[in-house]
Amino acid sequence: MAARDAVSDLIRGNIDAIILCTLSRGDSYGYEILKEVAETSQGQYEMKEPSLYTCLKRLENQAFVESYWGDETQGARRKYYRITPAGLKELREATDRWVRVRDIIDKLLNQNGGDR
Repeated sequence: MAARDAVSDLIRGNIDAIILCTLSRGDSYGYEILKEVAETSQGQYEMKEPSLYTCLKRLENQAFVESYWGDETQGARRKYYRITPAGLKELREATDRWVRVRDIIDKLLNQNGGDR
């Protein structure tokens, strides 16, 4: 497996938390979420649109996000998403899980006591 594929797999495994974190900063719509993820990662990760909407649907089914239609006066109406209180709780728990896993991996990869 190429290094870039491995990185993408690790990110995809945390995509729910990434989207919840993005929405914790304010309501947003699909294209805006994609853009923010790409900008925040400084172009190192670009989520695919189908993956985003699959994830948003899953998060909505779990009551971690809710959607509503915007009231744009020009152009197509946009579907906006907002994080729910349950979503904020899940984000905190997912962040805690990530920190625990990261700490374990850091220990295992530095088992010889040396930094890279």
